[in-house]
Amino acid sequence: MKTVTRRAGFAILIAMLVILGILTYGFRYIQDGANWASFFGNENVTGTSVLTDRYGVTLATMSSGSITYADDYTTRLACYQVIGDKSGNIGTGALTHFAGRLSGFNYLYGTTNSKGKNVSLTLDAALNVRAYEALGDRPGAVLVSNYRTGEILCMTSTPSQDPADPSDSPAEGTYLNKGISSALTPGSTFKLVTLAAAIDTMPDIYNRTYTCSGSVDIGGDTINCTGVHGTQDIYGALANSCNCAFAQIAQEVGPNALETYADKLGFTESHSMNGIPTAAGRFDKASKGSSFLSWAGIGQYNDLVCPYSMLRYVSAIGNGGSMLEPAILKHGATDRQTSLLSSETAGAMKGFMRNNVTNNYGTGSFPGLQICAKSGTAEVGDGTSHAWFTGFLDDPSHPYAFVVVVEHGGGGLAAAGPIANTVLQALVN
Repeated sequence: MKTVTRRAGFAILIAMLVILGILTYGFRYIQDGANWASFFGNENVTGTSVLTDRYGVTLATMSSGSITYADDYTTRLACYQVIGDKSGNIGTGALTHFAGRLSGFNYLYGTTNSKGKNVSLTLDAALNVRAYEALGDRPGAVLVSNYRTGEILCMTSTPSQDPADPSDSPAEGTYLNKGISSALTPGSTFKLVTLAAAIDTMPDIYNRTYTCSGSVDIGGDTINCTGVHGTQDIYGALANSCNCAFAQIAQEVGPNALETYADKLGFTESHSMNGIPTAAGRFDKASKGSSFLSWAGIGQYNDLVCPYSMLRYVSAIGNGGSMLEPAILKHGATDRQTSLLSSETAGAMKGFMRNNVTNNYGTGSFPGLQICAKSGTAEVGDGTSHAWFTGFLDDPSHPYAFVVVVEHGGGGLAAAGPIANTVLQALVN
């Protein structure tokens, strides 16, 4: 009797494992079946599919397992990381991630008798070309979105290569879409996070003044500034990007609030762009009173930021505190709004960022643009600095947010600012 019972138990266990296996396969098939069946070279995908930009410019064509790219050479270079290649080296590329859509995959029939399907991106290929040419031979990334709709209009990354004639030994970083898959030291652009925390937690922030003599002692360590700014209010502290002032502000805000704001503003987590995962950033909470906390509030220490996360943040500031999640897939945008700041704090931040331009950067550097911005020069420990420039246009007719990063590019305003102006002028005019 015990033998029968034992055998029955084994039979039930095996049956449960089989059912579990079927359920697991079913789940994975629903989740990944399109990508399984739609790999490059699958000759069962008999139809022709076209990937286009927002204006119908052909970026890539798939037909019977083969693929061809845009006719224009520079377009192929400028859009390489967004599109991807036939070898699948860029996992975040549209050809890989939207393979099921392009192949016309059906869960019942797979790719059998597939007629293919055209897929349009929100991207403006011509704008990508302008951004790519503005970056030149410098490694970096440019992102531009419409903060009213969430649509990404520009996403280019360098170095690049021609997907129609790929190199056997491409330059380091060629396979990385740096706008969404990299996390870099943010430098003074992170002061926008520290400032938001200060506005919300320091009631007297607008009545305070900070004196900068070129350096300040924090926790027994010296924090140097980029200049001697004298006595300044909080507007001047941000416009001057004063390390002395923000070293003290970081101490007053405290480690817990800084960590909370880095988290709630979306800098430490991975996001999803139409299902494509983005890189998570990093913020390490340092002890109050230590120089590490001040450096973290300044945007140094161990801080890391993904350009995409910065785009979300400046989009929220431009949009009154909330933002639509950025989208690269046309007709794939949602109406899901994410609130990052109160409308009052967002309004205050907008005023600070506009003041940066009018009283420091110079409106003449951005003619005709109602630009609100923050620059960043992020020291990376090898004697060079990443150049950042981020912000938005406070213009209902042109609601565009942007992020420009030039790796090892030097000063943020000098290296990244002109790229932002070139791209935004092309977009507005």
